[in-house]
Amino acid sequence: MATPRVFIVRHGETEWSLNGRHTGSTDIPLTSNGEKRVKATGRALVGDDRLIVPKKLAHIYVSPRKRAQRTFELLNLGLKHPLPWAPHGDSLEDSKQLCEAAVEITEDIREWDYGDYEGITTPIIRELRKQQSLDPAWDIWRDGCPGGESPEDITERLDRLIKDIRDRWQAPVMAGGSVPGDVLVVAHGHILRAFAMRWAGKSLQDGPTFLLEAGGVGTLSYEHHNIDEPAILLGGAFIVPL
Repeated sequence: MATPRVFIVRHGETEWSLNGRHTGSTDIPLTSNGEKRVKATGRALVGDDRLIVPKKLAHIYVSPRKRAQRTFELLNLGLKHPLPWAPHGDSLEDSKQLCEAAVEITEDIREWDYGDYEGITTPIIRELRKQQSLDPAWDIWRDGCPGGESPEDITERLDRLIKDIRDRWQAPVMAGGSVPGDVLVVAHGHILRAFAMRWAGKSLQDGPTFLLEAGGVGTLSYEHHNIDEPAILLGGAFIVPL
């Protein structure tokens, strides 16, 4: 059995992601271009001979925000079971894929609660902090957001989700089970970057700085087929039928 993977997908482009405004609880739609790019990602990366193989997915976690849910819809995995939300746009052509994984909405992967910094850009935040006699060199990984979440808050909920993924879906595969073990997570920029750091056992304050573009896809897995050796998969090969 192949080593299971976790695919992380950031929602597609929105008006606020275009201009750098921090978007936590504000629920705004994808732009037209954002939808087109996510559809293209689905065509390129989803399929039996692609990066994300629908029939190998054991479970799917999606943020409660509509922009993430619409992104998931546009990937067009060919779900066997109905979505746990009313569709947020026009349906796509039926996919030729068949994905039996259930879709779960979880607050654990919603975007960082930016609190007082919701809807404003990093330069404005730094100027605001300067006026408040706070360190203007604001770093979300270290400082968090006043009125919102701290790095410790984020770590707590992400560690809970990571434990759920490993215990429920991937440890059984590592132990020799023949069930699917891949997991898909569709969410947001900061929370998914934090997820990758916690996956690799790094603190948010000390971990490397990862980037994930709007509509981007990342892959996490394990070294040596060992549940105790989580790793970032920097590059993966396509599956080619023999």
